[in-house]
Amino acid sequence: MRFDLVSIFPELFEPVFRRGVVGRALQRGVLELHAHDLRDSTTDRHRQVDDEPFGGGAGMVMKPEPVFAAVDAIRPLNPGPVLLMEPWGELLTQDLARELAREPGLIVVCGRYEGIDDRVRQGLADREISVGDYVLTGGEIPAMVLIDVVARLLPGVVGDEASLGQDSFGDLGGGFPQYTRPAEFRGLRVPDVLLSGDHAAIERWRRDHARTTRKGGERLASTERTVR
Repeated sequence: MRFDLVSIFPELFEPVFRRGVVGRALQRGVLELHAHDLRDSTTDRHRQVDDEPFGGGAGMVMKPEPVFAAVDAIRPLNPGPVLLMEPWGELLTQDLARELAREPGLIVVCGRYEGIDDRVRQGLADREISVGDYVLTGGEIPAMVLIDVVARLLPGVVGDEASLGQDSFGDLGGGFPQYTRPAEFRGLRVPDVLLSGDHAAIERWRRDHARTTRKGGERLASTERTVR
């Protein structure tokens, strides 16, 4: 799968995805990630990507021309949908990530300043995606979240693909309590069932203790968590 990112700070992406699961997938060629400098798609000597908003108001607005030009140049290489990272967009969920993982690629436009000229949304974007109900300084960090969530669902990215079914928001809801050695630490013990070797009982325990998520992101346990 190919990811193309349009940003005025394309250098932010390489350090984040240099290592880890996504970094190894990039090295093996399972994924492609290309970060494009929006300023390269300008035509003036100042490489201007923003201007004052019509109607007045604080801040600056990203101009439509460079964004259209950048995406037009990418489209022959990436037939996937164009996504805008916007706080009012569709909330990025695991189900949405699975849907996006079926695309041949994704073109992600990262806004800055007071936003992007709305003609980009009207005439270019296929979807608007949000990572939560809060405001960040730009779309780069949300784009990184999107890439990480989608990329790990692709074949060959995660080493043990069976582990994807045990992920948070997988088949076991929002995940379940996890433990490792030692079996006792500062008076807190690992539940006996997890040490029993009874895989059916362990599976039942995990399902009984699977966490769910309420609207607004508050995490709950379906049963009271215990260390006994």
